[in-house]
Amino acid sequence: MKMKKQEFDQLAQEAICKACFEPLILVYKNRVAEQNTGDQTMVKELFYKELTKGQRALFVFNVYYDHASESLDEFYWWSAYFIAQPKIWSAIKAGLQYFGDAAMLLILEKIEVVLKKHNHPSSLEGFTVSRKNLDCNKELLASIRLLHVTFNETAPLTIKIINEYVLSNQWEFLKIED
Repeated sequence: MKMKKQEFDQLAQEAICKACFEPLILVYKNRVAEQNTGDQTMVKELFYKELTKGQRALFVFNVYYDHASESLDEFYWWSAYFIAQPKIWSAIKAGLQYFGDAAMLLILEKIEVVLKKHNHPSSLEGFTVSRKNLDCNKELLASIRLLHVTFNETAPLTIKIINEYVLSNQWEFLKIED
């Protein structure tokens, strides 16, 4: 991704993560849309492999965060959905490790424990998790609600950590042009 130095320097610190993510998600969505036949998994994996380690970490966290931060139900469903895809869930956790964010990583590990305790699927085969599941299980709802609150409290710090990392390692995320 290319960006003019002046444009990058004018970004508010809290906007850096988004500014690096948005072009990536557009490329990703375009490639998936262009793949109207065949295996989209291959297109997704190829896209991911083309990214730097930092871009991968930023990309997977933002994909998860943008969905999970919408509401309690979305937090629950997207967490269950990504946990049912071990490669993706591992990548999200590895990304947090990459940025050195132990607090958010701990939250994801706690989510994993709660969902495993309640027998959530560990693959997409037979994945029938519904956003309405929380309405049927008070214990699950209470656990997820607490984790959701902690997630929302921790997310601004996570974004700050990512923004600071990008500032210190611009070359890994952008090609700065004069």
